[in-house]
Amino acid sequence: MKKYRLKSVLIVALTALAIWSLWPTYKDYSFSKQLTRLTAAEDSLKFVRENREGMETAAEKSLKLGLDLKGGMYLVLEVDLIDLVEERAWNKDKTFFEIIAEVKKNAAESNAQVIELLASEFSSRNIRMSRYFYEVRDSDEEIIEKLRKEAQDAVIRAKEIIRNRVDQYGVSEPVIQTQGARRLIVALPGVSDEDRVRKLLRGTAKLEFKLVRDNESMLESFDRVNSFLAESRAGQEEETVNPLYDNIVVMENGRVYAPEYSREYLTTLFQREDVRKLLPKDSEITLSAKVIEGVDGEKFYDLFLLKKTPELTGGVITEAKATFGASAIQPEVTMRMNSDGTSKWARITGANIGRRIAIVLDGAVYSAPVVESKIPGGSSVINGIESIEEAQDLEIVLKAGALPAPVRIIEERTVGPSLGADYIRSGLLSAGWGLFIVALFMVGYYRKAGVSADIALVLNILFVLSVLAGFSAALTLPGIAGIVLTIGMTVDANVLIFERIREEITAGKNLRMAVDTGYNKAFSAIVDSQITTLGAGFLLYIYGIGPIQGFALTLMIGTAASLFTALVITKVIFDLLIEKNLMTAKSFG
Repeated sequence: MKKYRLKSVLIVALTALAIWSLWPTYKDYSFSKQLTRLTAAEDSLKFVRENREGMETAAEKSLKLGLDLKGGMYLVLEVDLIDLVEERAWNKDKTFFEIIAEVKKNAAESNAQVIELLASEFSSRNIRMSRYFYEVRDSDEEIIEKLRKEAQDAVIRAKEIIRNRVDQYGVSEPVIQTQGARRLIVALPGVSDEDRVRKLLRGTAKLEFKLVRDNESMLESFDRVNSFLAESRAGQEEETVNPLYDNIVVMENGRVYAPEYSREYLTTLFQREDVRKLLPKDSEITLSAKVIEGVDGEKFYDLFLLKKTPELTGGVITEAKATFGASAIQPEVTMRMNSDGTSKWARITGANIGRRIAIVLDGAVYSAPVVESKIPGGSSVINGIESIEEAQDLEIVLKAGALPAPVRIIEERTVGPSLGADYIRSGLLSAGWGLFIVALFMVGYYRKAGVSADIALVLNILFVLSVLAGFSAALTLPGIAGIVLTIGMTVDANVLIFERIREEITAGKNLRMAVDTGYNKAFSAIVDSQITTLGAGFLLYIYGIGPIQGFALTLMIGTAASLFTALVITKVIFDLLIEKNLMTAKSFG
């Protein structure tokens, strides 16, 4: 008995550890069942209040469910590397924008790398890339290498920033992976507010502080744009006298508003190169982020003429916090700057007392306060925010940092919680039936030896689930498929061993020697097959994405566990039964 003590202690210890790892999952399930039994809102609130700490701990340490089981959002994001290329270029002219337009067209039709498409377009036109990028003396090969490195860094940084945003948002077990040269896969289990998540992921978080030009300059610019549009439409059927002023509202105090119906038109209009030339040098027209509601319920947006070159950018922000303003009603985001930003902010505010400075985030003006005095403390405030949720999202994106290039959602799927519950029931049912039929077969065919194999099988599943829970990995529907496959693989190892033992018994060896020889002879075949499976699972995990990784993870854990259960646990059980004369040759069927 003593020679089996070490192995027995190891098995008991691992089993206890597995149960301890899965205990929070049981507690979380138990709390959920108790909560659903309470019908009155007061009773539910009282239960949550009394068990808050235990519920939070259990939920945090319990076995996590993947997107397909828990419900949530699955998105494919594309990093706009063409926008990054445009930002890096200088001396832009008509030819450059023609090249960019062609690259956009080709990129939309293929998954080729943007930098390769760009280089190909320059080469076909026989134009040196140094005409627009980096140093004039740089060769095309050097420029391509630099742009390729910036593109790779942009995707990596975009992935990290999105991960930071998601983590701060509070999504448990998100999956964020790169796909190809410019795409990101984002799976967010348990997410219900889809619009909020879209805004959170798409927001570039490009924060800029820009001077607001006077209303007189803006109205003069509008006169020029209006005349230009009227002339360009001369002779057309839709010709109007005031094509611009028909889409805006000018107040007596000089402020200009855009009705909601003309917002998209004006945004596109003021991005046109021919219209931009009619504005004062280094100027742009920007709309407000906040909607202003009129007396009749009609919605408007403020229009601002801003200095295009920012006085300061969001890179100096070190801290952001969502809070309420002095009225305790209007949400706002307070920001603090680093030492460099503090000194610049003090200089900017000191030199522009009496003027307005717009706080622009992702191309929309959130607020444009008048500078009343020099601000030496490096603090600023974003207001004009609709809700505290919006303020919290702004806090998240500002803390996480600005994306190096805009991202677009090119694919989106939503899994409802009810569908996830159906998947759980179906998955558990299939796994349960598989386990029952296999266990029944093993007992019927191998008798007492089959019972030991069934014990090892149950422990195998217990170990797999406990490892997933212990390392905060998510259980997915393909993961359940991996567990079902593990059931078959565990039994397969036991069948190899039992058949070897049968052969030795038939050859006339006594039971003790037959068992030892059977395990020794089956060892190499079992290890070879399991190592091969582990290698396949590893490759699937490394090169696969999403569901494939979920399957591969449970397969690898299950394979490792089946080696232990088949070669150690069943052997210890046999040794103990033989020593106590509770097993005979007939115990193997």
